[in-house]
Amino acid sequence: MNCNLIIKCLVLIFFVGCQSKTSNKTVLSNTGEDPVFQQMADAEILRNPDPRLLDFRDKPKWEYTNGLVCSAMMKVWEQTSDKKYFDYAQYYLDSMIQEDGHILTYKKSDYNIDRVNSGKVLMEVMKVAPKEKYEIALHQLIDQMKEHPKTSEGGFWHKKRYPSQMWLDGLYMGSPFLAQYAMEFNAPEFFDVVAQQVILIDKYTWVEEEGLYHHAWDESREQRWANSENGRAPHAWGRAMGWFAMAMVDILDYFPKDHPQFSEIKRIHQKLADSIIKHQHESGLWWQVLDQAGRDGNYLEASASSMFAYFLLKSYNNGYLSNSYGEAGLRAYNSILEKMVVKGAVSGISLTKICGVAGLGGNPYRDGSFDYYINEIIRDNDPKGVGPFIMAGIEYEKLRAL
Repeated sequence: MNCNLIIKCLVLIFFVGCQSKTSNKTVLSNTGEDPVFQQMADAEILRNPDPRLLDFRDKPKWEYTNGLVCSAMMKVWEQTSDKKYFDYAQYYLDSMIQEDGHILTYKKSDYNIDRVNSGKVLMEVMKVAPKEKYEIALHQLIDQMKEHPKTSEGGFWHKKRYPSQMWLDGLYMGSPFLAQYAMEFNAPEFFDVVAQQVILIDKYTWVEEEGLYHHAWDESREQRWANSENGRAPHAWGRAMGWFAMAMVDILDYFPKDHPQFSEIKRIHQKLADSIIKHQHESGLWWQVLDQAGRDGNYLEASASSMFAYFLLKSYNNGYLSNSYGEAGLRAYNSILEKMVVKGAVSGISLTKICGVAGLGGNPYRDGSFDYYINEIIRDNDPKGVGPFIMAGIEYEKLRAL
């Protein structure tokens, strides 16, 4: 028997054992109902029938959170062939992109890397329903990244109004988008750019003594949150590392194995996986502030846990990581189901215990302190948790189908 097949069988045995030990909440996908990822997608459409208003908004916006959930919906459509999920994502594009290709609420001159994340949805929808306005809009986003301000070594600033700063969040917003564009539009120069972003964020946000990546880095050292010697933010925020993790596994969907930096990308991917495993709580979840495990006020948080589950399960399913990482991903997903998913009478299932927002700098000023991170709002069904949870659920079901 093939060695890889033996390993996958062992993980499947582990999976069955986990299912028999969990509470009723964890067997949502084993009750004859739709799989949990589809139940969550249906619940999200019920809660937010207009995808322009995701993220608790009262006005439409071209934003990364809308792109995140619509990307998840596209993946649900791929798994189920139910067109309502495709239609949900396409409606977002058609309602936000005018016939001349102008994207409502988007300004290239803001040079905000968050704004390009929805470009991934554009590329997926274009494969099925090509439109000239989609092509024009896509190349507006590419033009932004061609001109996006950079650090002295070529790292993308997170936003024009956050000069000289690279954030882990920004790796997810920009790099998978550029890697996909590089492959699908024959623009290999962007692979060099993607590799550069990964290598620089690894270089400047990694803390060796902790084995963790801190939230951001300020090359100028001007921000109050930045360490005066190395420019790093003071803490490892769970979701920031989660964004980075999702970026890394998604980049590998497109990054060519014969690229000169492929081995370095794989090295950083493995380093990140080891960090995630090292800091996994015994419950299978992860802390809001990873470098302050168990500290009073810290809590186990759903978006980071969902992102790490997605990273581990997809990495295992795609053959990037070995058996123990797949087991950790299964443990994480089952724990999210048991401890963070609740079933409601009206809107279907909900994901709880999600940090609503966290950033650095701005006005009012966010100092990146422990107290700052633990005192930000905690929400149910925040899209930054729901999108990754749906995607983790898809990877979970792929593993079950082996």
